[in-house]
Amino acid sequence: MHFQLSMHLKKGLHSCGINEQVINLIEDTSRKSALDLMRAVGFIDLLIPRGGAGLIKACVEQALVPCIQTGTGICHIYVDKDADLSMALRIVENAKMSRPSVCNAAEVCLVHRDVAKNFLPMLQKSLCDPSREHPAKLLLDKKALSIIDGTPADENDFDTEFLDYILAVHVVSDVNEAISHIASHSTHHSESIITQNEQTAALFTTLVDSAAVYVNASTRFTDGGEFGLGCEMGISTQKLHARGPMGLRELTAYKYVITGNGQTR
Repeated sequence: MHFQLSMHLKKGLHSCGINEQVINLIEDTSRKSALDLMRAVGFIDLLIPRGGAGLIKACVEQALVPCIQTGTGICHIYVDKDADLSMALRIVENAKMSRPSVCNAAEVCLVHRDVAKNFLPMLQKSLCDPSREHPAKLLLDKKALSIIDGTPADENDFDTEFLDYILAVHVVSDVNEAISHIASHSTHHSESIITQNEQTAALFTTLVDSAAVYVNASTRFTDGGEFGLGCEMGISTQKLHARGPMGLRELTAYKYVITGNGQTR
């Protein structure tokens, strides 16, 4: 598949009068070849790892060439006490169930304690319905377990990218606890708050340090195409220089050309 794609891209370049050798496919997929790429100083300007947490970790720790940290998404949705619960249910369902194997899918749902008794039974009924093709599994903290039945969550569950029909649920006392939880467990990919309170939304978006922070929308929108960037090269979870979905513009660098008439310093 990758070989066929490479050939199609080369044909497209040739038809545009561009040297088709600007695209090349390395068919050796061994770990040694990956390590060689990571250390090819002077030959490679930038590495963008696309894959699991292991590959990303290896690039960050071993690469001698510049590397953009991408991908891993432990994405949170916080259902605030001032949330429209019907809206919240639609958003959580979309973020978790529409395509759970991607990095912008929600892995953790944080619920304000004031609405937990109403919202959690709604969430369980919707996501765990046996009539669904893929019923979800909820991993619940102690407070959530006191409201609905489910599997007890352990500490590792809130640091896991499930990439499956699994959702960890944690009941919080207020928005500040939600923000603190995200700060401790997030991979800085995408987070969302569901609320009708503008001040709470402003606090959340200001203090949550992630590449994409949503108000009343699904984390599934974190995508180069959805952001209008065209072809997505990756989703950066670091801060310099590209952050969030990356298109061709985010891969470009700049240089300064200065014309003088004898100036010295």
